[in-house]
Amino acid sequence: MNTKRITSVGIDIGTTTTQLVISRLTIRNSSPGSMIPRMIIDEKEVIYRSNIHFTPIQQHQLIDRDAIYQIMQREYQLAGISPADVETGAVIITGETAKKENARNILEVMADFAGDFVVATAGVNLEAILAGKGSGAASYSKERNKVVANIDVGGGTANIGVFQRGRAIDTACVNIGGHLIELAKGSDQLTFIAEPARLVLAEAGLPLTVGTRVTLEQLKKVAMVMAQVIYETITTKGFSPLAEQLLMSSKLKLDYIVDEIMISGGVANYVYNDYQPVAISDVTKYGDMGPLLGWAIRELFKAKGLKLTKPSETIRATVIGAGIHSLEISGSTIHVNEGTLPLRNLPVVAPFFDGVPADSSEIAKTLRAIIDRIRAEDPEETVALAIKEPNSMSYLAIQELSKGIVEGMAGFLQQKKPLVLVVEADCGKVLGQTLEIISEKKLELVCIDQIEVHDGDYVDIGKPVMGGRVVPVVVKTLAFENANKN
Repeated sequence: MNTKRITSVGIDIGTTTTQLVISRLTIRNSSPGSMIPRMIIDEKEVIYRSNIHFTPIQQHQLIDRDAIYQIMQREYQLAGISPADVETGAVIITGETAKKENARNILEVMADFAGDFVVATAGVNLEAILAGKGSGAASYSKERNKVVANIDVGGGTANIGVFQRGRAIDTACVNIGGHLIELAKGSDQLTFIAEPARLVLAEAGLPLTVGTRVTLEQLKKVAMVMAQVIYETITTKGFSPLAEQLLMSSKLKLDYIVDEIMISGGVANYVYNDYQPVAISDVTKYGDMGPLLGWAIRELFKAKGLKLTKPSETIRATVIGAGIHSLEISGSTIHVNEGTLPLRNLPVVAPFFDGVPADSSEIAKTLRAIIDRIRAEDPEETVALAIKEPNSMSYLAIQELSKGIVEGMAGFLQQKKPLVLVVEADCGKVLGQTLEIISEKKLELVCIDQIEVHDGDYVDIGKPVMGGRVVPVVVKTLAFENANKN
């Protein structure tokens, strides 16, 4: 069997909207004839896009889990599939919604709709990357050989992903979004002001409170202050005090020149059309100031001389990124104990910064020092070891690496934890078999290959597909130090 089609779902529960996409992914063996198989995702096709639903929030504090469940149940019925049909996927809670008190419980409920393999997180770095991939910014940067910044502006956050030759090289996030201030739909009456919006109101010199009425000119002023914060985030390291307060991540490194900027997210349609705010009833028709924020971004960036390129996807960028671009595969030279999988949110540790030593005792010494530190910080932590490649691909080098791993990880393995190795070189099967022989098959082992990860990343490893030949992997990239040097 050289090809297999699998069904993937992406579910995004955002500050303002909740949506779902269902995709068909084709896994194919790209190696000809009798060569060692190399499995790739050959085709990606979105086969169903849900309606866009307002995220049900109770008293601005709790996500209504029953309402979310019902939304997903209805959409699955409309798509004509059941959860049993889904082999992989990502459920993510994004923006301000990720701060809600019961966010973790919601992810557990949503796992029912995404099979055994679920990305149960959406840190700001991951969200920015998924949005940039889903919007088309990543592929655009590769096709045009440009550095492209994608700004995904949602209800509560603006996530910035910078891409070069198709790869993420930088991310940032600010607490700016169109739903941080809520109004009665079609009205001028304020009904809710989130804490980040209070900082914006103070900067705008507007001491507004819940229950008061607001004018269109006042809202325009607020929107312009918000747009200015987004502009600062993408163009300078010299932040204003307000931008410093609203920053939710590290600043962009900006050791590169951004060639083009794209805007995606809930406000993007108001960035790329000729929308002009003329009446407050129109501005607040969704119960927030999202349309006005889109207008302000367009006007401010135009005034600053920055041209905005329209992406291929706008409001659905993050959910399409989650459903169709979050997944990589490892196979078919992998070695796994299937009962160990799936594994989720494993922190990646890259122990060999200068390459794997040739001698097993040096390998063991390096690993012991790292494992002792991890055990001191969190005795219960399970980690994934990132190894670029053995000292060489010879039998002797793989033997030495295996001996060093078993010796160096002895204290860790005594705790009956799985040994998870993510190898960039194409040698997962032989390394896994060698480790089993040296350890006398006493290891709970997962050894996957052809996946590039870095220290500080997180990985999810799903249940095998294609008769155990392939495992799905999601890399949650947090480190970009070397990405723009290749």
